[in-house]
Amino acid sequence: MKKIEAPHTNKNSSPLSVLMFFSELFHLVEQPNVYSQQHLDTQARPSRPMPDITLPDMMTFVALTLQMGHALTDTLHDYWLRLRQLHNPFYGETMTRDRFLQILHFLHSAYNSQRPDEGEEYDRLWKLRTVFDKLNEAYAKFCNPSEHLAVDEINVKFKDRVIFRQCIPKKRKCFGIKIYKLCDESGYIYDLRVYLGRDSHSATDDCKTRNS
Repeated sequence: MKKIEAPHTNKNSSPLSVLMFFSELFHLVEQPNVYSQQHLDTQARPSRPMPDITLPDMMTFVALTLQMGHALTDTLHDYWLRLRQLHNPFYGETMTRDRFLQILHFLHSAYNSQRPDEGEEYDRLWKLRTVFDKLNEAYAKFCNPSEHLAVDEINVKFKDRVIFRQCIPKKRKCFGIKIYKLCDESGYIYDLRVYLGRDSHSATDDCKTRNS
């Protein structure tokens, strides 16, 4: 089968440019540190504070998370197993399990104090809005849209409680968060919209309007 390559790359599509884009998201290092301190302040008993997350810590965390997509395991803890038949030294040598889980637990992208008022214009995705805006900005920057585009939906597995979690019995991952995406024939994503419980047509129309 002939491999389909993205035919609409531009001068911004180099691997280095894409890597540097992720550095723009590393401003998130400030948020976990603030959230961690807020968590400690609410504890009845004093506990040992977590060392501040640094820029190298966040870069390592993101790199490990991307790598995990190429080596799936049953649980997150399995990446640090010491059983001989399952041991992979890469993860333990790169970052300790406890440090990785600490960063994951306190990962934040917005100040809790900046929670918007719950009115008609309330954004249910306000804690992640900055991340999604950055992603959509990068999708448009690194590749020019082709003539053949389609809007598709995916259901990202999610079992925790959130008001816009969906249950789609016909999907293999029936419980999750529905995301609409605008793609070309190669599978490249140009836009993402999370379904937040409103009219589903508004999300698809928004993708088409932004990229028309």
